[in-house]
Amino acid sequence: MAQGRLEHANISVTDPERSAALLIDLLGSHERWRGPSQLGGRSVHVGAEHDYVALYTGEHVKGEYRKGQPLNHIAFTVEDLDAAEEVVKRHGLEPFGHDDYDPGRRFYFFDWDGIEFEVVSYE
Repeated sequence: MAQGRLEHANISVTDPERSAALLIDLLGSHERWRGPSQLGGRSVHVGAEHDYVALYTGEHVKGEYRKGQPLNHIAFTVEDLDAAEEVVKRHGLEPFGHDDYDPGRRFYFFDWDGIEFEVVSYE
């Protein structure tokens, strides 16, 4: 059977620079690329060597997404959950849904556009 992994997720946001700053601060990742999109608009790619999140925007991107339309959430792992929560708060966002069950501790937050993120630690 072939082996694979998630290479990137491409999400539409109203302000890719703001979203990139959050992900860089939260995950310790870096900006891999930025530039115009082939279909109009522009993107900022944030991540690591083998995986990243493409933060896309264009004139048609309005934000105000509803949970589950079509994405339930995007989850990231961190080593220090408490430090990650402080980062989220520093960016003006509100963590919620704190839980501790196998296999880890977690919390959630919505970004400025209504996209839900989960942050989990298995440490």
